[in-house]
Amino acid sequence: MKIHFERSGGLAGMRTVATLDTDSLPSDEARQIQAMVDNARFFDLPLKSPKPKKGADYFQYKLTVETEGRKHTVETNDATMQPALRPLIDFLVKKARK
Repeated sequence: MKIHFERSGGLAGMRTVATLDTDSLPSDEARQIQAMVDNARFFDLPLKSPKPKKGADYFQYKLTVETEGRKHTVETNDATMQPALRPLIDFLVKKARK
């Protein structure tokens, strides 16, 4: 599975980018990522989440997952993100910081 992750916005307007290939990760970590993608029902999520009604300092996320001939991109933000997607986003933010 390949994942391309971008985070932008927030107070400082910083942009964070990371690309992961689960084939190059330890098997436990690859299984953890697969479970988070499955639990979020990632391939069923809409392309874009609604924009927040208030506030301008939210982080925005763009996440593309490719696996087994499927590819799906989701754009979301802190305010309107599907709760099931949060663990995957949090994991990818930590990976991108390393």
